[in-house]
Amino acid sequence: MFYVPDGTEKCGYYECKSCGSRFLDIKIGPSIVCPYCGEEPDMEIGPDEEMPVITEDAKLVQMLQGEEEVEKYDKLLSLAVTGGDYNWI
Repeated sequence: MFYVPDGTEKCGYYECKSCGSRFLDIKIGPSIVCPYCGEEPDMEIGPDEEMPVITEDAKLVQMLQGEEEVEKYDKLLSLAVTGGDYNWI
C-alpha cells in the first residue's frame, strides 16, 4: 500500500486505468506513473538499448488540501485495503 507522510497538507488522489488501484501521492499532476503496476524507467541506458517508454496510467481524480482531508482519505483507502478491519489503525 502506498502512504503519504504524516502531516501532509496537499496531495493527489489517483486511480490507475491499467490495474484499477487507487492511491494518494504527494506528487500532483494530471497523470503519474502508478506505483503498483508502473515502472520508473532507468534513464542510464547503453548504446544498444532502447529508450524506455514512460506510461503515466494513474490519472488525478481529486486534489486534496488540508491535513484533515488528506488524513481522512488515507484512512478510507486503508480501510478499503483491509476489508473494513479498522482495529489496526
